[in-house]
Amino acid sequence: MGKKFTFYPGCSSQGSGQHLDTSTRAVMAKLGYELEDIADWNCCGASVGELAAGHLPTAALSARNLAQAKEQGDQDVMTACAACYLNTHAVNEEIRDNEQTKNDLNEALGAAGKSYDGSLHVRHACEVLVNDVGMDAIKGAVSNSLSGLKVAGYVGCQTVRPFAGTERGGSYDEYDQPHFLDDFINATGAEAIDFENRTSCCGGSVSVMKPDQTLHLMHKILSEAQAKGADMIATPCPLCQTNVEMYQDKINKKYGTSFNIPVVFHTQLLAVAFGLDATKDAALNQNIIPADKLKAKAK
Repeated sequence: MGKKFTFYPGCSSQGSGQHLDTSTRAVMAKLGYELEDIADWNCCGASVGELAAGHLPTAALSARNLAQAKEQGDQDVMTACAACYLNTHAVNEEIRDNEQTKNDLNEALGAAGKSYDGSLHVRHACEVLVNDVGMDAIKGAVSNSLSGLKVAGYVGCQTVRPFAGTERGGSYDEYDQPHFLDDFINATGAEAIDFENRTSCCGGSVSVMKPDQTLHLMHKILSEAQAKGADMIATPCPLCQTNVEMYQDKINKKYGTSFNIPVVFHTQLLAVAFGLDATKDAALNQNIIPADKLKAKAK
């Protein structure tokens, strides 16, 4: 059995990103890693919470999750959501590095009878796949090659910024030209196309509130994927996946395009390549635009 992690699912795991949550759990279990959910976890606040409430109240949300995690042991905390990782990792490092912030947050936590000392390590699931699991083990778990599929690896802007190249972030890739996602895709037997927009922004939470202001960003991403003959786009970010998939109809109406490009999670690709069930493990039934070519590969 591999390492045990305390797992922070995040809010998207309960809604638009359920297929990331399902496939992440299936893939990690297949690779021999145990995930134990943080008990009674709460929202991290993400970017919208920061705007509305200010830094300290929002940071207290992540601090509470970390306090809950600490009560379950000293194992590393892992999350698959880019926004959850940014918030939780950043707050954890701030507690470690800033005594005043630590004291302020513990004063807030004290109202609920909790405290946190900053001793845990918060990690992104992709970094865990690179540094703990390793590409050799990922390739070794592939029993169902995805050869013949061309995939655009869309990392998005949050998964690798700003922590991917830092020591505490695992130093697992570069923020400007990351290759880990292409490595995952190629490990499955699929072909990772040369995708210049791999770290372009999709509009993030602005797309949720005012999509008309960000459709041009998603149009650029989809245009390159289509021009280069990608069968689908793969991403590790739940907000990127939702935006780029969900707004294709709006983009088509605005730009006169005919995009109908499946947008899947990297863990859905891995689950199918590992020979896991297309519905129970890869959750391909939860994609809005069916990834028919990927489903056809499933056993």
